[in-house]
This record gives sequence, structure tokens and C-alpha cells, in this order.
Amino acid sequence: MVENKNYKTNYKIEDPSSVKTDLLEPIPYAYRSKRSIDITINQPEYTSVCPMTGLPDNGCITIRYRPDQTLVELKSLKYYLLQYRNVGMFYEHVVNRILDDLVAVLKPLRMEVTGEFTPRGGITSLATAVYEKE
Repeated sequence: MVENKNYKTNYKIEDPSSVKTDLLEPIPYAYRSKRSIDITINQPEYTSVCPMTGLPDNGCITIRYRPDQTLVELKSLKYYLLQYRNVGMFYEHVVNRILDDLVAVLKPLRMEVTGEFTPRGGITSLATAVYEKE
């Protein structure tokens, strides 16, 4: 549980270390020797919590990638993303963490993770992190 000394909350906020990548299941990309493919996945009901207040953060996570050897199995991705529900992380950290985890498991040629978060206090936020294989 994350404790914020500046704000008292009754909500249980999970630490980002509680998110595990072993839920992500890579599957072989059968057409890798024939052609590249670009894949876009949207998770329009993403939730986590603000680490400062414990209030819910909602948004859409979009994952765009060009696989090398493997694809992500969608059910495993769904369960991976659901782990963030009670995790206290800032938006900018969320997109970077998801990108790092997916790159480590899938080893894609290119990947981009975008988080488009709903307004809080009248401000919307859009954060994008990008990986390209060297």
C-alpha cells in the first residue's frame, strides 16, 4: 500500500510493484517471414488511482505495435491491464510502465503506448511513450 504524507485517504492504494508481467502471454506471429503487420489495441475502460488523492483515474490505453516474433494474446493483456485498477501511478508513469513491460515480453520491432485520460478539474491528459528496436 502506498502512503502519501500530504493526503489522508481511506482507500487502499496498491504499489506499482504489485503489477506482474507473468500474466502476459506471447504467441508466435505465424506470418513473420512473409510480412510485417501493424497492430492497434484499445482498452477504453482503463482505470488506476491517483497516488496523491486515491481518486480514480480513467481513460483509454492504446497500444500500437509492429511485432517481430510474437504477438500478445488479448485475454492475457486484459488481465495484465486490470491489475492497475487499485495501483497509484501518475499518467506519465503508467504509459511508460506498460510500454516497458510489453517490450520486455514481446520484443517488438516498434511499439507505442498512449494514454488518453478523462478530465479531472477540467484538464485532460494525453501521454505517449515510444520504443523502436535498434
